[in-house]
Amino acid sequence: MPLATDDFLDIDDVTPAELDALLDRAAAMKAGETEPRLPDATLGMIFEKPSTRTRISFETGMTRLGGHAMFLGPDDLQLGHGEPLRDTARVLGRYVDAVMARLFDHADVETLAEHADCPVINGLTDEAHPCQTLADLLTIREFVGEDATVAWVGDGNNVGQSFVVGAAMAGIDVRVATPDEYGMDPAVFERAAAFGADVEPTTDPESVLDGADVVYTDVWISMGQEDERHEKLAAFDGFQVNADLLAGTDAKVMHCLPAHRGEEITNDVLESDRALAWEQAENRMHAQNALLVELLEDEAGNGS
Repeated sequence: MPLATDDFLDIDDVTPAELDALLDRAAAMKAGETEPRLPDATLGMIFEKPSTRTRISFETGMTRLGGHAMFLGPDDLQLGHGEPLRDTARVLGRYVDAVMARLFDHADVETLAEHADCPVINGLTDEAHPCQTLADLLTIREFVGEDATVAWVGDGNNVGQSFVVGAAMAGIDVRVATPDEYGMDPAVFERAAAFGADVEPTTDPESVLDGADVVYTDVWISMGQEDERHEKLAAFDGFQVNADLLAGTDAKVMHCLPAHRGEEITNDVLESDRALAWEQAENRMHAQNALLVELLEDEAGNGS
């Protein structure tokens, strides 16, 4: 059955049952067990932020599904040149079958969804990265199992916030260690609690590692935060995922990439057998393909 939601802006826009079904479909599509198609469908992709994985995974994924993806960068639209975002959304909704947007302000993707007469997918905002969470949960299913414990170590950023909520929906135990001044929005833990999770954040990274199956980290200095570099590096002292931190554990290591080797993670850890970063990157495409099919299959008039 198609998703109850018309848009995918946050991971909890879907229900736990829908999330489970999405991951099932992604796994089946990845294994070649089912080949749903979206012939002639067009995905408009709006990019305020540059990207490697987001652009390539969506563009390649649409090609594999029989559709077409259109890159729309800052110089390809009237955004920033006088046209309100709601007007752009109204026009796009009359041309394309879905919109994927990679933006700074989360309110902007909400405006797109409100005014575009087609599904809108959040490809990343400063608050959330739900497509990455889909890929993360698929990766954990494959390499750890659904009965997993994950330690988030580092910045309480958009990737971490979406992951905490998504993990709660999937029944995965999550522990969070961040510096005081770079923690997650408390509302994230309230959303996770709605799915039965009791996440108590800490400022001690070592305390969250005992029994962890996975240690997940991300960059400390995100795009647009370069002027905070000196301040952040000092605040994150002791949070680097390195051999010393991982000593005595068999935990796998996740990173959504790009990685700043030598900052949040060391080169030897990222290049070790522990690392699942490359599997996460591949699974972006498979998870997003499943999402696109769930959102668009009825409109395309095609089944599996």
